[in-house]
Amino acid sequence: MPTPILISLDAMGGDHGPPVVVGGVRDYIRRHGGEGVRFLLHGDETAIAAEAARLRLDAQVFEIRHTDKVVAMDEKPAQAMRRGKGSSLWNALEAVKAGEAHAVVSAGNTGALMAISKLVLRMAAQGLERPAIVASWPTLRGVTAVLDVGANIDCDAEQLLEFAIMGEAFHAAVHGVDKPTIGLLNVGSEEMKGHEEVREAGRLLRANTLGLDYHGFVEGDDIAKGTVDVVVTDGFTGNIALKTAEGTARFISAILKEALTSGIQAKVGALIALPALKTMRSRIDPSAINGGPLLGLNGIVVKSHGGATAKGFGNAIRIAVDLARSDYMAKVSANLGRLDQMIQSAATPPPESVS
Repeated sequence: MPTPILISLDAMGGDHGPPVVVGGVRDYIRRHGGEGVRFLLHGDETAIAAEAARLRLDAQVFEIRHTDKVVAMDEKPAQAMRRGKGSSLWNALEAVKAGEAHAVVSAGNTGALMAISKLVLRMAAQGLERPAIVASWPTLRGVTAVLDVGANIDCDAEQLLEFAIMGEAFHAAVHGVDKPTIGLLNVGSEEMKGHEEVREAGRLLRANTLGLDYHGFVEGDDIAKGTVDVVVTDGFTGNIALKTAEGTARFISAILKEALTSGIQAKVGALIALPALKTMRSRIDPSAINGGPLLGLNGIVVKSHGGATAKGFGNAIRIAVDLARSDYMAKVSANLGRLDQMIQSAATPPPESVS
């Protein structure tokens, strides 16, 4: 019998804590069956147990690890690192470091999660500076992985190359594409466009020494088109793009609802079109794509939106399970090793010729 996948959960993280986290566990089990998956919930035992009882969650699928300590949503990362040991967030990560759990999911403070994850789990390779956050973006062709969406504001060409490696492995593991195509987000598709870091990253990817399927530069509208499977950018640009897209989705939902409830005829039309409207709503629902893994760590960590619903948290759990069941970590490690060799070769001067 295969070993169950154990997912470690920060049950106190986010805007709502145990109601959403425990509800997310139930949502995941309802939608995906839950066979072969168990959960380790860190936090206030009384609150977690009460919520599990209210939702009639099977006691065999989870275990509670009690702690009174919680990292606040507004706590600064440096402060969280000094005072966070023994908190629900810290303990959830320690379970992965100890080899007890296969992945962590938290809706808590993003800065604190990144800082403590890096401290507890370390980076997957010596040259990596910080994790990258990846978002699964709904497109006309399915889903596109976009990274970084907020962890690294300024990125050089080498970091963008690392993002391409990690994004390719993530997309293959979670979305099942054997050879994902990769594009660099830029202000134009021409090779001379963009700042130096993006142009240099494009040159390195075109050299194809890493075996990645590089498409070239892509523009902002290419994300929703699904032009490529993986879009690589710096965290500043990626975060603005993500927040703009989420705001646009909510705006479209609001004006559509307003239009369809504006009168009797509109309501009748909405009733006729209800199946199509439900499909549309599910495709642009932020909770359906909630869950951004922190790529580049020596372990699997998935960040859920702080204000996520139980359905959204359940989707973040699904991503963690998919990554834990895949060869993502091994593939990233192999490709980063090849990148390191490439960089060392480029930095080593050629031997002097002997006359």
